[in-house]
Amino acid sequence: MGVSIVGWAHLPFGRLDGLSLEDLIAGAGREAMAHAGVPAAEVDGVWLGNLNGGFTPDIFASSLALQCDDALRWKPAVRLENACASGSAAVYGACDAIEAGRARVALVIGAEKMTAVTGSEVTRILGDCGYSGEAGHPPGGFPGIFASIAQDYFAQHGDHSATLARIAAKNHANGVLNPWAHMRKDLGFEFCNTVSERNPLIAGPLRKTDCSLVSDGAAALVLASDDAAADFARAVRFRARAQVNDFLPMARRRVVEFEGPRRAWQQALQQARCSVADLSLAEVHDCFTIAELLTYEAMGLAPAGQGHRLLEDGTVLRSGRLPVNASGGLKAKGHPIGATGVSMHVVSAMQLMGEAGDLQVPGATLAGVFNMGGSAVANYVSILERAR
Repeated sequence: MGVSIVGWAHLPFGRLDGLSLEDLIAGAGREAMAHAGVPAAEVDGVWLGNLNGGFTPDIFASSLALQCDDALRWKPAVRLENACASGSAAVYGACDAIEAGRARVALVIGAEKMTAVTGSEVTRILGDCGYSGEAGHPPGGFPGIFASIAQDYFAQHGDHSATLARIAAKNHANGVLNPWAHMRKDLGFEFCNTVSERNPLIAGPLRKTDCSLVSDGAAALVLASDDAAADFARAVRFRARAQVNDFLPMARRRVVEFEGPRRAWQQALQQARCSVADLSLAEVHDCFTIAELLTYEAMGLAPAGQGHRLLEDGTVLRSGRLPVNASGGLKAKGHPIGATGVSMHVVSAMQLMGEAGDLQVPGATLAGVFNMGGSAVANYVSILERAR
C-alpha cells in the first residue's frame, strides 16, 4: 500500500511572540485539513513531530492537535521525537500506519516554539540531543560539534570557508522568495565570507551566517493511502523513503564521513530505482553550512572534497541542474526543530504540484528530501513524485 501527500499547510517561521505551541499545532493542522478538503471525522490518526526538551512546559503535546477540530476527539494521537528529525519521524510514523493498513488518512503536524527561552537555554536544550558522555566535548554545543566537523573537513581538503559562505549566500538569496521564511534578506557572498561585528565567529571556522536560525513555526501534511488518494484533488507520492540511524557517541564514528546520510541516500535512490541525476530538486538539512556541503557528497553529486565545484559551476543554484534548498533551507527559512522535516516535505510537494509560487523550480518532477537528527545520527531521505 503506497502513501501520498494530499494536502498541506505551512505557517510563517520566525519569532512568533503572539503564538503558543498550541496555536502553532492547531493552526497548521486546521489549515492542512482545509487544503486537502478532508473533514476531521475522516482522519484516522494524528502524528506530531515536536522536540520540546524544555522550550515550553507542554511536554505532553500530542492531544493539542485535537484542538484543530472537535471531530478529532477520540482519534489516536502520538508525539514523535528524534532530535532535529522529529518532523520526519512523524511523517514516517504516519506512513507506517497507512502501509500497515491501520489508517487510510493521517494528519501529520510538525511544530516547535523555541524563542520563549533565552539563547543560552536554546543551546543547552539542543546540546542535550548529543551524547551525555561527551557533553562539552567539543565545547559550544552543536555549533561546536559542527565546527569540529568543518575543521576535520578542512584538514583533509583545504580551507573551504569561502565554500561555506557561498552556501549561506545562496540560501539567503533563495529565502528572499519564500513567504514563510524567518529571514528574507539577500546577505551576499562578501558579507557571509567576512568575519565582522555583524557576522562574528560562533565556533571557528563557523561564522554566524554558517548557522541556522532559532525559530518558532509549524507545518502540516495530510497523507492518504493509494486507494483513498483518488478522492483528493492533489497527490504527491512517496516513491521511496529510507531511515538510517548511526551510533550516538561521536567517538564511535568519523562524523565528517557522513556515512549515515550516505547510506540513507543510497537506500532511498535504490528503492526509487533512480539516480541522483534524475532529481529535479532537493531540500536538505543545512543546520550548518558544512552539513549542506557534506550532503552534496553524501548524495553522490560529487566525490569527497569536491562539493565546492557544485557551487562554482552553478549545479545547486536555483538556475542549476539540481537546485538545492530553493526554499532558503534552514539557513534562511529557519529551523523550528519539530517543524523542519514536515516543512521540507510540504515545500517539495508544492514544487511537484507546480504550486510553489515564487519558489517554483520549473518542470519539477522528482524531489529528494534529507532531514537529519543530531550529528548525522538519525537520517531520513524521501523521494517524492507527483502521482497525478
